[in-house]
Amino acid sequence: MSFLSKLFGNKQQEEIEMTKLNIGIILGSTREGRLSPQVGNWVKELADQRNDANYTIIDIADYKLPLLGENGGDASGAAAWSEAISAQDGFVFVVQEYNHSITGSLKNALDYLRLEWNNKAAGIVSYGSVGGARAAEHLRGILGELLVADVRVHPALSLFTDFVNGAEFKPAPVQAASVNQMLDQVIPWSTALKTIR
Repeated sequence: MSFLSKLFGNKQQEEIEMTKLNIGIILGSTREGRLSPQVGNWVKELADQRNDANYTIIDIADYKLPLLGENGGDASGAAAWSEAISAQDGFVFVVQEYNHSITGSLKNALDYLRLEWNNKAAGIVSYGSVGGARAAEHLRGILGELLVADVRVHPALSLFTDFVNGAEFKPAPVQAASVNQMLDQVIPWSTALKTIR
């Protein structure tokens, strides 16, 4: 390694990291016993192997977000939530199906912000008895209103074949390829949309 490489090598690596897209992996449930952390960690492990963006897990449960407009609610986490979402160029939503739709906590978290979501791209990884497909379709409508462009490829995980006893996440091997195909769309869309923000 040359003297200049030793001198500037770390700085060049830092600049490369700073120019990469920031993709937030949003855990869409705050319920006790939720499975989203297992799924989110798996998505992050797969994504990090790609080395094409900075992937960060964003857990709604880490922010104090009472029901939007609720009287006397402690919304002290709203500013940090806004900052976390603003810093992202795109998203992967980990969505579980509750009563044929997304969770109340995810809808509430989406509603807390407006401009922070605009002109970004998103992929959806869903799970449920039918792969969370109905929740994913509801989320697509909400994202459209927030000017978030969702990509077509959609990994859908079944509670019957991708989880053991509905509790331990053990995805079928084909699911990893689906996540990578989704990210193959999220990255260029996020790159393109960054130019208009």
